[in-house]
Amino acid sequence: MSIILGIDVGGSGIKGAPVDLETGEFTADRFRIPTPAKSNPKNVAKVIAKIIDHFADELDDGPVGLTIPAPVKHGVVPFIANLHKSWVGVEAKKFFQDELGRSATLVNDADAAGLAEVHFGAAKGHPGLVILTTLGTGIGCAMIYRGVLIPNAELGHLELDGHDAEKRAASSVKDKEGLSYEEWAVRLQRYYSHVEMLFSPDLFVVGGGVSKDADKFLHYLDLRTPIVPAMMRNRAGIVGAALAAKDAVDHPDPLDPVVNPEANAPVV
Repeated sequence: MSIILGIDVGGSGIKGAPVDLETGEFTADRFRIPTPAKSNPKNVAKVIAKIIDHFADELDDGPVGLTIPAPVKHGVVPFIANLHKSWVGVEAKKFFQDELGRSATLVNDADAAGLAEVHFGAAKGHPGLVILTTLGTGIGCAMIYRGVLIPNAELGHLELDGHDAEKRAASSVKDKEGLSYEEWAVRLQRYYSHVEMLFSPDLFVVGGGVSKDADKFLHYLDLRTPIVPAMMRNRAGIVGAALAAKDAVDHPDPLDPVVNPEANAPVV
C-alpha cells in the first residue's frame, strides 16, 4: 500500500491527490473543489466523495487521509475555528467512514504538514524533536519526535505578554498592522524564544505561505535552535494526510472507539 489518497480540507477549498508514499510525490494532478458555503460535515463529505470519484481509476478501495483545521482526538473533533460549528463533538472518523464507505483517518492540518516535512521535506529523517509552525491566519503547530507525531499541539495559543501568541505574531497580523519583516521578527523572536524555552527542540521548521519569504525574516532571529523554512509548501497537507492514513493502518489507535468499541469514549 504505497499509494494513498490525501485530501486537505480548508476553509476555502478542498483539494486532494494520490500520494506515492515511497517518494512523497503525487501520482496524478491535484484536484480542487471550493469548500461549501455551509461547511458542515455532511456537505464536506459530499465534496470529498467527488474527489474520491475523480481519482477512481488511480485508486483501489483503500484508506483515505483527511486534514481539517481543528484538533482530532481519537477520531473526535473537540472544537473548530474555520469550518461550520456543527463539527464540534462529532465522531468524525466514524462519520466519514460511514459516508464514504472506506477507512478514513482525520488529522489536524498543521500536524499533517509536520509529518510531510519530517518524511519528505526540510526535516527529512531528523532523529530529534522537530517543531513545525505554520505562520498564516493564525499559528499552527506540529511536534514530531523521532518521526512520531505528538498530536494537537496548539502552541499558537500560548499566552505571551497578556496576548494569545498568534494574535501578535501570525503572518496575518503582520499584514494587518503593516509591519516590516524586521518589525515582525521582533514578535517572532519573542514567540520562538518562549517555545524554545518550554520544549528545547532540536529543529524549528517554518511553514505557511510566508515561508517562501523566509530569507527576509529568519536571519533576524537569534535562537539556540536551528530554524529553517518548510519545503513541501502546498503539497504538505495532502502528503501528510496520506501519511497519517498509512500510519493508522499500521498502528491502530487503541483509544479510538471505531477501532476498539470497548475503549472509553474520548471526552469532548
